[in-house]
Parts: sequence; C-alpha cells; structure tokens
Amino acid sequence: MPRAIQITAHGGPEELQMVDLPVGEPGAGEIRIRHQACGLNFIDVYQRSGLYPSAMPLALGMEGAGVVEAVGAGVTHLQPGDRAAYASNPPGSYCEQRVMPAKNVVKLPDGIGFDTAAAMMLKGLTVQYLLKRTRPVMGLEAGDYVLFHAAAGGVGLIACQWAKALGLRLIGTAGSAAKCALALEHGATHAIDYSRSDFVSQVKAITGGQGVKVVYDSVGKDTWEGSLNCLQPFGLMASFGNASGPVPPFAPGLLGPKGSLYVTRQTLFTHIATRQAAQQMADDLFAVVLGGAVKIRIGQRYALADVAQAHRDLEARKTTGSSVLIP
Repeated sequence: MPRAIQITAHGGPEELQMVDLPVGEPGAGEIRIRHQACGLNFIDVYQRSGLYPSAMPLALGMEGAGVVEAVGAGVTHLQPGDRAAYASNPPGSYCEQRVMPAKNVVKLPDGIGFDTAAAMMLKGLTVQYLLKRTRPVMGLEAGDYVLFHAAAGGVGLIACQWAKALGLRLIGTAGSAAKCALALEHGATHAIDYSRSDFVSQVKAITGGQGVKVVYDSVGKDTWEGSLNCLQPFGLMASFGNASGPVPPFAPGLLGPKGSLYVTRQTLFTHIATRQAAQQMADDLFAVVLGGAVKIRIGQRYALADVAQAHRDLEARKTTGSSVLIP
C-alpha cells in the first residue's frame, strides 16, 4: 500500500506521521499519479502548525512531479505514461502515489527532471504571478527597483533570476552574509543582510531616497512596517506569506500619509483556479527554465521518511534554494 505523510492534530514537526493510505481509481476530472519527487514549502508549515487550520486527518504537500498512471472521465490533456508536475489544492503531495484533481496538473517537458519540477512548480508559479500579474499601479519597466524579502529561499532565488531577465533591479534581503551572496549570484542587484543592518535605510540609500515601486513580502509580521516604509508614493505592498507570523491588524488610514500606498494579499491558488490559467503560467515558467534564464537550485534533498527534519530545517531558516522529498 502506498505510503503518505499526514497529521491528526496541528502542532510541531513531531505530528508528521508516515501511514499507509489506500489509493483507488481516479473519478471524473481526476488523475492518479506516482510521485518521483515532492516539493517542500512554507505553506506546508502553516497547515501543519494550524496557522491555516484544516480538518483532520490532513495529508500535507502542495506540489510534486511524477508519472500519470490513470485518468478519469473528462480528462483530455493528460494520459497514462505522461510525465507531469503540479502545484495544486487540496494538499497531499507528501506521498508515493495519489488520486487528485487534474486541472492544475500539466505535462512536464522532457528537458526538465522530476526533482527540478517538484522544486519549482509552486515556487516558480508564485514568482510568475508576482512579477507578471501583481504589479504596482504605475507598472513595472526595465530599470525599476523592487524589494524582495527572503531572497535566498526557493521562491527568492527564482525571483532574483526572473527579475534580472525582465530588466528589473531586485533588492533582496536575507538573514546572513552567505545568503546575501547567494542572492547576488542569482541575479539580485543588491542584497541586504537584515541581521546586521536596517533594510529600510539601506533601500533608501540604494534608490537615492526614492524607495521602490513594489515590495514582495513573504515574511509577514517582522518586515511589514519596514516594507511599507520602503515604498514610493502609490507603491504596492504585495504580501504573499507569513514566515515570521501573521501581520497584526492595522488601520488603513496609515497608508495615506505614507504615500497613498496600495496593499494586497495574494495567493497562488486564485491565479491557477482554471486549467487554462494554470497551463499558461506553467508554459511561461517552463520557457524561462528551458531557456536558461532561470535555474532551479535544489539546496536540500530528504527522504520522505525524514520529513520532520525537513520541516525543522525550513522553520529554522537553515535551508537555501528549494528542498525536495524523495519517496
């Protein structure tokens, strides 16, 4: 019987348990896939801890890659034997085999390996919607500055490269000199070690006091106020994560004196709600990876049985680039 990782209560990494789960035949609009690699993301931590509450028991994991074994009625874009990859709801990718909705699963080009695909689908599609679909009211043009927090993480390293390909000047933040060097190696124009200096003053110095048009922030509570202070008038604060904890309630009135700012909270699954949108975004991601503009850095590989350690490392910010679980 296929093995899978699930939890029966919210809590720490110790809640992650390997269990045997039966896998049946796909129904209408579904496929059965056998994983070759599974992705690890901070959203998995949020779901495990209860920051994003879920019914129990809960199978974790939002992205994976493998081979399609069977398709249900109405599925026409995939067939048994296809190499495939996805970022998708509902969770459940931490497993050897699963039945799942087909709409967010796409055929994987032969030039992209399974581990690379599992490391990039959720993160790469996130960067796609941020840089291409979540833009300030003034737009983004080559030469513009953007601020990207956690620039040495899996999402951040893809963003550094993709922003460079678009001609944007990305200012990245990270928690150590080594992580800053990694961001610079991957295309960041500037990198700020927030453990040693104030990123707001550094951003203002880099931009000649002007600030940036947009901040892409997955950190949350710890960077929220500073991020707002880095923006130009009419700038956009794009929140897409809570690695340091959720942002506390704030009065919208403070956005006026800071420059009539815009604030948005984005999530990938709104952007890939239809098969057509998921395919278009995936095609864009595949193009920059196959063309060499974006290289996927897998910093850590863990056996599926070692998922608790993977979560500990991710929460302790010991990881760089992407991490994958190997069933």
